[in-house]
Amino acid sequence: SAELCLLPAVAALLPPLTGPGPADVGLSALPAELRAAVRALVGDLDSLFTALGLREESFAVGALSRVVAAELASYAPAKNRRRTATTKASVIFVDRTLDLAGAVGHHGDNLAEKILSVLPKLPGHKTDVMVNMVELTALQTTDETCSIIAPGCLAQPNDPAAKALWESFMNLKQKEAVMEARRHLVEAASRENLPIKMSMGEVTPEQLSSYIQLFKNNLKALENHCGLLQLVLATVQTLKHPQTSKWDNFLAFERLLLQTIGESEMPSVLNQLLPMIKSYNKRTKDDYACEDFLVLLVYIYSVVGEIKCGKELDTAEEEVKKALVKAICDEPEPSPLLQKIT
Repeated sequence: SAELCLLPAVAALLPPLTGPGPADVGLSALPAELRAAVRALVGDLDSLFTALGLREESFAVGALSRVVAAELASYAPAKNRRRTATTKASVIFVDRTLDLAGAVGHHGDNLAEKILSVLPKLPGHKTDVMVNMVELTALQTTDETCSIIAPGCLAQPNDPAAKALWESFMNLKQKEAVMEARRHLVEAASRENLPIKMSMGEVTPEQLSSYIQLFKNNLKALENHCGLLQLVLATVQTLKHPQTSKWDNFLAFERLLLQTIGESEMPSVLNQLLPMIKSYNKRTKDDYACEDFLVLLVYIYSVVGEIKCGKELDTAEEEVKKALVKAICDEPEPSPLLQKIT
């Protein structure tokens, strides 16, 4: 039987943190907006399983997952489908809030995850990004949001080289993945008889850009390798993105935290965090913003395990709260996330 693992708490579907106990929660106990989201998710899942011809057996881990699994089990179209479908599948629903550290952590040295995190989302899509294609044109502009040229994306099902490169981005360490990007570019340029000079050593975004420029005025080469060029451009734009260095800072902080959390009490960890919380007018581009601290706090409280309550913890938490509230209040243009929270 096929095994399909789904995370139902897709951003908007995080289980409510207040209200009835987990054993009592049914669809009727959820807020109206969340009820509608659950029903929409169940309808989408049934459409997917219909297209795949699946007869599923559902398992749930977590309160909201039980609600989703129960709704799918009692959904009339799904009942009809299960009577006729021939392929068996096990579906495991897991509440993301059972692993918040997994959802907010910055995991390892993976280029694919960085690309998906820092580049803007492709309109109408949840899992693909916009790749700025201006570099392959004669258009001269410094506007990063230039919309004259249609964006590229990561999904390249008709380009074997691009598909192979994307597999490398997901499975190799960043340094090796970037070297693969250079290798694919050099091979493509050689096949098109472009005047490429192979260089050894570390791969830089500037070097990849210079290779990409060779394709710029050759329409046949552009057409033949358009998918590959989109992935390499995504790599260049990610490596140059200011959020990438912040990603590395997050990862370093998380690793340090995991090393010291066994020796340090929670108040000590919070006191280390306190001086890093800076208001808008005192921050540099390398400092964490308010949203970054919320992510770090979620990570910290998710990995520390059992926390010993006491006066020292209360004092440390109060200081962090004060600093965060001041930083949020000093934001000249709060982000949509901060506006929603406040």
